[in-house]
Amino acid sequence: MASDDQIIKVVGDRFCVPYTMELLVKRKIQSFSNAHYDVFDATGNVLLQVDGGVWNFQRKRVMKDPSGLPVITMREKALSWKQQWVVHQGESSEKDHFLCCVRRSNALQIKNKLDVCLASSYKDDGRDFRVTGSFASLSFKVRRGNSIIAEVSHNFTWGSCKGKESFKVKVYPEVDYAFIVALVVIMHENDNA
Repeated sequence: MASDDQIIKVVGDRFCVPYTMELLVKRKIQSFSNAHYDVFDATGNVLLQVDGGVWNFQRKRVMKDPSGLPVITMREKALSWKQQWVVHQGESSEKDHFLCCVRRSNALQIKNKLDVCLASSYKDDGRDFRVTGSFASLSFKVRRGNSIIAEVSHNFTWGSCKGKESFKVKVYPEVDYAFIVALVVIMHENDNA
């Protein structure tokens, strides 16, 4: 649980709420070149959608709000040793709109670990958040220091074998849920690379 009373805002204030959010993230492969994620709240309302190609050279995912406006764009850096992703506001790729970088902690690792560096600490080579999960499972926790700010559990079903998967996401109060959903997408894309 997030221990300090600070708002953890990466994407925007509108994605930070003062209560714990329970989300359901559903992923399905729509065609040979397109994967789609839908994000639902506890009442079944669509909060976010993520689209992007599955088998293309530069992997790019665009997160949109329910009205279809781009919120963020996630791009995997081609030929990156640690599978690095960069996240920008909207559909931009300009450095003025750079939000964060997400990369594997180690190029060769047994346990899934991602380091997240915000734009403010990117050049310092520091880590603002750590995502940790097991090798055998797509479930993971997001930490800021020693505090858990979100938990993700993968729901394995027979649909998972057909390209349909779902994740239960618990986002603690005052934590940017769009940022956490972006980490779900990146963690899943890294596992399927």
